[in-house]
Order: sequence, then structure tokens, then C-alpha cells
Amino acid sequence: MIKDLLITSLPVVDTPGGNVMHAMKKSDKGYSGFGEAYFSNIEFQVIKAWKRHKRMTLNILVPVGKIRFVFMDDRKSSEREFQEVIISRENYCRLTVPPMIWMGFQGLSNNNSFLLNIADIEHDPAEVDKRKMSEIEFNWSNQ
Repeated sequence: MIKDLLITSLPVVDTPGGNVMHAMKKSDKGYSGFGEAYFSNIEFQVIKAWKRHKRMTLNILVPVGKIRFVFMDDRKSSEREFQEVIISRENYCRLTVPPMIWMGFQGLSNNNSFLLNIADIEHDPAEVDKRKMSEIEFNWSNQ
């Protein structure tokens, strides 16, 4: 398990006409302020990797579809530690990702999947590091 990566199970409340899916309250563990919130979609089998934020804390949810997240931590040693988490309606949770953790994700739903990120600061291209997929070895075909 990657240190400081927080996985929080969230309730889905069944209601007539459509469900209520909780996201975040300011009293929740992992909340560190509000900078911006945005949705991102990902198509089936598409992989978006690798990125890490230097200052931003991410709070990621998947209200629609199914997404595989892969995190890589190389903060304390030259060894790479990976952690995978799949979020969907069946495993509805929030991932709190601290700064300096590499992240990639892959769409697993036949239809487009959507993620919501509730970030503690506004996006700033200068605080993001990016690497090509080939720069961090990971077997994405293993599901």
C-alpha cells in the first residue's frame, strides 16, 4: 500500500427515480481545501499515463463507468511501488492522492467512463510532471 494514498468507501443512496452518490464533505478525511472540480472522460481500453502533481491533492471519484487507476510511488527509494484500484458503481469510493505520486488510469467500461476530481488548488501546468507511458514500466494488459 502506498503511504498517504487514501481509499474511502462512499455511500450510494437508492432513491426513487435515481440514486444519490456522495462525493465529499469538508469534514471528510482527505479534504484539504477547495481549488477546483472537474470531470474527465475516458474511452474503453484507453490508457492515460503518467502524471504527478507537485502540490495538488486529488480527490477522485468515478460516478459513471469503470476505471482502473495505477499509482506509483518512488518518493523514498529508487524502487517503484505500484498500487492498483478499480472504481465503479460496484466499488464506489473516493481516492485521495497526495502530491508526488505518479498516476495513470485506464477505461474499463464498454461505454465512456467519467471521473470527478475535487482538487485542493487550481490547475497550474507548472506544478505537474508528466512522463511517457514507456518511461514507467507497468503491464497494463493485466486486468
